[in-house]
Amino acid sequence: METLNGSPSHLLKTPTVTLAVTAGAGQLAPATFHLPGRDVSPYSLSPWEPAEFPDLPPLLSVLRGDFFCLPFGPQTDGPPHGDPANAPWKLIAQTDDSLHLALDATDTGAHVEKILTIHPGQHAIYYDHRISNLDGHWSYGNHPILDLSSLPENSARVAVSPFRWASTYPGIFSNPAAGESQSLADGKTFTHLSAVPLANGENTDLSRYPARPGNDDLVMMVNQPATTEQPFAWSAVTLDGAVWFSLKNPADFPATLFWLSNGGRSAPPWSSRHTARLGIEEVCSYFCNSIDDSRKDLLAHLNIPTTRPFSKSQTTSLRIIQAVAPAPANFGLVTSIKPVGQNSVTLTDESGLEITVPLDWEYIL
Repeated sequence: METLNGSPSHLLKTPTVTLAVTAGAGQLAPATFHLPGRDVSPYSLSPWEPAEFPDLPPLLSVLRGDFFCLPFGPQTDGPPHGDPANAPWKLIAQTDDSLHLALDATDTGAHVEKILTIHPGQHAIYYDHRISNLDGHWSYGNHPILDLSSLPENSARVAVSPFRWASTYPGIFSNPAAGESQSLADGKTFTHLSAVPLANGENTDLSRYPARPGNDDLVMMVNQPATTEQPFAWSAVTLDGAVWFSLKNPADFPATLFWLSNGGRSAPPWSSRHTARLGIEEVCSYFCNSIDDSRKDLLAHLNIPTTRPFSKSQTTSLRIIQAVAPAPANFGLVTSIKPVGQNSVTLTDESGLEITVPLDWEYIL
């Protein structure tokens, strides 16, 4: 156990990935991918430490990297994003390349296990959240946050796999009465990340970031279903000489949220200093709204689920892979990530450049 950014954390060190998971709130970061000739640490650490804000939910006082949410969003009888993003986790087991934590959630009654594994020779984190002792319909999601503050404006390229529906947040995401500001239009659908409606009537390009300083915004994209040729959905961010990417089964995580946090919140703990952060959140939820809203099935007319049924008699395994691939300096916007056999994937950019990396992609299926 080591204290990092003010939080006691479990450490996992392998030749290809070094990571930390906080003992309280179960949040990942820092995580360093040891690429040939360089290290890449893409996940965010907030510009504050937990001791500065002891009265805030751990979700916010610890806020960093990636964490699991159950339910996803606020709730009446529990902390925002649920106990998994706030409560202490117990260490169950640790090996040279795996970390196994668990908690019994007091808000939902669920038993949740968090198992992180590093496969030899791969620059990837394999996540498995196993949920048991839970009844009813619930929202959930993984909540990675990347820190792009070291990059020039608009230099990171952001992409998701093909989507069948997408919209800006319906309503006020950043409340001016609370010292917050947003730039995107209210509840407007879009078909391309390169042309997303702004509140001023113009369009903006969400495939480039950092952008729109002084604003915090949210959008939701619902991925196309998996096919034999394309058995997973993906998200990707092209950085400086590397690509961070995430793979998922869209049947488990139907939607992707972008939380574009670029100084749009002035109240503590934010104080306008949470800048150039990008949340790429894989969810089954209605935007970031409450579990009550998600249960209303507001997108049922589009055949888009916003909750999933759970049963106490069954264990549900929700798996995601997050990875980093080395890339040439001229590698651009990712346009596809496809399987190559059973143990590799190929990332292709807008100009046709390809990167093939080892990855056991069938893990998420």
